[in-house]
Amino acid sequence: MVARRSLGREFGWLWASYAVSAYGSGLGFGAFPLIAVLVLDAGPAEVSALAAVGPAVGALIALSLGPWVEFRRKRPVMIAMDLVRFAVLLTIPVAYALGGLGVSQLLIVSAVVAAAKIVFAAASGAYLKGLVRPDDLLVANARFEAATWSSIAIGPPLGGAVIGLFGPVVTVLADAFSHLFSALGLTAIRSGEDRPGRTGGPGHRGGELLDGWRHILTHPGLRALYANHLLVAGLIMATEPLLAVLMLRELGFPPWQFGLAFAAPCVGGLIGSRLAPRVVARYGGPRVLRVVGTLRPVWLIGLAFVQPGLAGLVTVMAVELAIIVSMSLYNPVLATYRLEHTPGDRVTRTLSAWSISSSAAIAVLSALGGLLAAATDPRTAITVAGLLILASPLLLPRPDSARPAGVRRLAVTAGARGVCRDAGRSSPAARSSWLRHRRRSRR
Repeated sequence: MVARRSLGREFGWLWASYAVSAYGSGLGFGAFPLIAVLVLDAGPAEVSALAAVGPAVGALIALSLGPWVEFRRKRPVMIAMDLVRFAVLLTIPVAYALGGLGVSQLLIVSAVVAAAKIVFAAASGAYLKGLVRPDDLLVANARFEAATWSSIAIGPPLGGAVIGLFGPVVTVLADAFSHLFSALGLTAIRSGEDRPGRTGGPGHRGGELLDGWRHILTHPGLRALYANHLLVAGLIMATEPLLAVLMLRELGFPPWQFGLAFAAPCVGGLIGSRLAPRVVARYGGPRVLRVVGTLRPVWLIGLAFVQPGLAGLVTVMAVELAIIVSMSLYNPVLATYRLEHTPGDRVTRTLSAWSISSSAAIAVLSALGGLLAAATDPRTAITVAGLLILASPLLLPRPDSARPAGVRRLAVTAGARGVCRDAGRSSPAARSSWLRHRRRSRR
């Protein structure tokens, strides 16, 4: 089975390190707002600032670090980012024990963790590209995707139980040590890594901040997938706080049912990620991106029809399951395509640009959704998001742009040669077709 084949001991350590960190983050999911409300008695404005300002500042920090990371060995950078997250998260339980914890500290920690997360993800993507064979990239990305969704399915419910038993900062402590264990796992990787060379002279360094976006926007396939991703991810994430208000305040769902509605469907992430290599092997990556990318947004509108009681809970779980299965099937294929179509000396900056833009799109669309919900109601805002996202398939790449340019030229040339063989004995219409192929191949 393609999804079960071994990718080597070194990848095993990388995957284990990622899984430990992901499960720790899943356990600590939502801990900062909870601490702000339960411990610091923060109001809605402070909690909203904590959710938006910290990641935004972190994205700005990560932007300046992208070119620096690009031209350094990636594994030491990943270890450093894990240790930074361990150290900065550890300050929260320490400050809580000493009675000095404040909202400002939560903001600073949130920003540093967000920046370290973006830098780690960009460096790990570049490192993965050099660690496994090109034809193993999809299998590797599918395994990372499976670890992500399983950590979301298990971590938050377990974290809620742990907080209820041991207090609000215990999950932050567990999250901190998960990054320490991840760093230790990365140190067990023994394969060598060459130091990347700088391709431009000193005069190019100022423009390196934008090289990731420049590569994305000048590549037809990546440009289309990038625009589609920003719209889809932004609208899906923008509905989450709206759905929370709708379910908890207006429809009267208890918190445990709300948590169950989001945690249980994450099992679908295991299904989609396991299917990804097999589906691509049968249908091809470009076709999967188009078909699944078209199906992925159609489910969101279903959240606008949530009603009280068991029927409403089942509706939310069914919609979330369909979205998550689609996303977990689509995301590894997208991640593999992105790595395959990005030069080795630009991977870190491209992945950083992608993550920063995604965070910005989610923040902007979430803010707009909140304003619309305030002017109307949450159900109306969810309906508008569900209708807008139906236009996202229009942004997907055309069939030809999802293939490398060399493959397109080869296909055209091969077609021209096939016509050429029969041109001497064909009709005038066939000879005219051959001439048209010649013109296309020259272009």
